[in-house]
Amino acid sequence: MFLLHGFAFVNTFAVSAVHHPVLQALIFFGILMFGSSILGIPFKYYRTFHIEERFGFNKTTSKTFVLDVLKGWFLSAVLGGGLLALVIWFFIWAGEYFWLYAWGAISLFTIVMALFYSNLIVPLFNKQTPLEEGELRSKVEAFSRETGFKLDNIYVINSSKRSTKSDAYFTGLGSRKRIVLYDTLINDLSDEEIVAILAHEVGHYKKKHSLIGIGLSVMQTGFMLFLLSLFIDSPLLSRALGISEPAFHIGLLVFVILYSPVSMLFGVIMNAARRKNEYQADEYAAVHYDRVHTCDALIRLYVNNLSNLTPHPLYVFFKYSHPTLLKRLEAIDTINY
Repeated sequence: MFLLHGFAFVNTFAVSAVHHPVLQALIFFGILMFGSSILGIPFKYYRTFHIEERFGFNKTTSKTFVLDVLKGWFLSAVLGGGLLALVIWFFIWAGEYFWLYAWGAISLFTIVMALFYSNLIVPLFNKQTPLEEGELRSKVEAFSRETGFKLDNIYVINSSKRSTKSDAYFTGLGSRKRIVLYDTLINDLSDEEIVAILAHEVGHYKKKHSLIGIGLSVMQTGFMLFLLSLFIDSPLLSRALGISEPAFHIGLLVFVILYSPVSMLFGVIMNAARRKNEYQADEYAAVHYDRVHTCDALIRLYVNNLSNLTPHPLYVFFKYSHPTLLKRLEAIDTINY
């Protein structure tokens, strides 16, 4: 009941402040997102400066913490607010077919982010520098030549400014592809283990996991927007929050709440697909580089990051995007060369 009154109050404020539906929606969701973020800050602070600190991971300063929050708000306002305004404008302009235009715009945004995320977003939070010349780069380049994988963009990110945890990731498409190594990874692992991790990331590219992931995300977005187009005009959505006057932003909020079970189902399916991708990338690293170094690198990562080695299978099924260490080692052990 308290939430219903809260939503009604925010909606009244947004409607009374402006009369344009786009601005009403931006004010409405802006207040909700800002309030949600404010409520979440104490939990984020506790997780960073107490839990992470307790286990020796935290390197974040109070200044970095505050700047991260402010930068997150800025990106949410610019990117999230911009997309929301565009979707509402499509609804006003195109009517029942707005979802097709919105789908196209969001799909284009997804592709642009896949191409330029590491160039546009990451520098707001971290520095990325090319992997310097030396023995490690020579080994990486040798592996690249052996596998016929053109890899010019290998970067090191200063993740140690926030945490001692280690990782690496692949980003970009085509000529924009880039492999990013955490500086903590370079400090914690041997050169051979680092090349094994890099081989794993190359495996993701060779198996086209990024393209498949983008495709699945685009299809899921299209399905959600299509369902939204079927219900957004229903006055029942606004009445569900005790608001008699139908409005796009109210209908969108109720739809998002009702869509949550479907979203959770898609999340389970996507996590299952990601776990399968991890097995395939592990296999690529083991076959095209070295089985022992791949296993050693995984063990070192899981141990250094204090990952749960024996989580409950149901929790893994619903929440994990990566298989457990034991499952990954067992899968590598069964590979036939």
